[in-house]
Amino acid sequence: MVIRYLSRSSSVRTAALAVAALVLLPTPVAAAAAEPSPPKPGPAYSSDLLDRPGVQARPGTGAPALPDDVSALSWLVADARSGEVLAAHNAHRQLPPASTLKSLFALTALPHLDAVARHKVTQSELDGVGDGSSLVGVEAGRSYSVADLWRGVFLSSGNDAVHVLAKLNGGWQQTVRQMRAKARELGARDTHVVSPDGYDAAGQVSSAYDLAVFGRAGLADPEFSRYCSTAVAKFPNGNWSYPIQNTNRLLTGADGVARYPGLLGIKNGYTSHAGNTLVSAAQRDGRTLVVSVMNPQAGGGYRVYEEARELLDWGFKAAPHVRPVGSLIPESQKRDAGRAAAPDAELAAHSVGDEGSDWTSILLVSAGCAVLLAGAVVVVRRRRARA
Repeated sequence: MVIRYLSRSSSVRTAALAVAALVLLPTPVAAAAAEPSPPKPGPAYSSDLLDRPGVQARPGTGAPALPDDVSALSWLVADARSGEVLAAHNAHRQLPPASTLKSLFALTALPHLDAVARHKVTQSELDGVGDGSSLVGVEAGRSYSVADLWRGVFLSSGNDAVHVLAKLNGGWQQTVRQMRAKARELGARDTHVVSPDGYDAAGQVSSAYDLAVFGRAGLADPEFSRYCSTAVAKFPNGNWSYPIQNTNRLLTGADGVARYPGLLGIKNGYTSHAGNTLVSAAQRDGRTLVVSVMNPQAGGGYRVYEEARELLDWGFKAAPHVRPVGSLIPESQKRDAGRAAAPDAELAAHSVGDEGSDWTSILLVSAGCAVLLAGAVVVVRRRRARA
């Protein structure tokens, strides 16, 4: 039990309110008939639905049917603003993420690195880049701005740029530890980081749920959003530069993949072990959706974009007609936000109350006492008259 001691002004004010309430009560007081309390609404969603295998959706009246040709091993559709999950398939299935893990790398390292700072790359920083990695063309002995390197990460998915940025962030293993901590902070419990660039490594996994969490968090960061939505940029190469294009075909409309209207980017990936992976977001009519797709089993290498397109189309049509099946916001964050807001509200109420003078409260107490005394005199006189 918490005991709070009121200040003198608060005590007087409380007494005033109590007396005023007594004065305003009608005499005699009639016992009011007890009204049945309205039923409490149930929770908007059941968080354990996302823990179940298979497709999870709660369609209402007017909701369109989910596309029946999505072959990905795992996928998820969520409202980026509220965090509500509209539908999912094997949301927490742990799978290799490929370069979509770079979204977590960016969330982790971006706040620690100055975009305008320049760095001269050493050969040792590039020695650990895995065979067959996607590269933007970073060369030892050349100087690059941090912003140039980030564009190499987001547009070309350059593992060479990731290695240099990780070095600037404190080193490879330090970045791994930071990424693991960042995933836990965001409530992404399915992710285990081994290689920050997403290169195939034993034990490195994530999930459609976690990738959507990373994408939603990235959209809230203006710097992250600017990089991930850039379609074309120039990358320096000594005294000249060459164009680089975002490998997310839904953003650029390249290689026969139609550009998706309102697309905000985020990150795509591919390795022979992970297959094709994608976390993407789009905006339409004031609503922003985030979609993650992991390892489609049908079609060619671009099938991941078409399945993401179908899920985005479904999400925009279905959002007003479905009940959420989960949330990208962990319950611990909701509780922490509630606890943080309560003291502020209490402090504000206390501050506003203490600005006034105590004389008003004293006068209210005095007036109330006078009214009560007069009422008592009237009651005594009536009893004497009856006697």
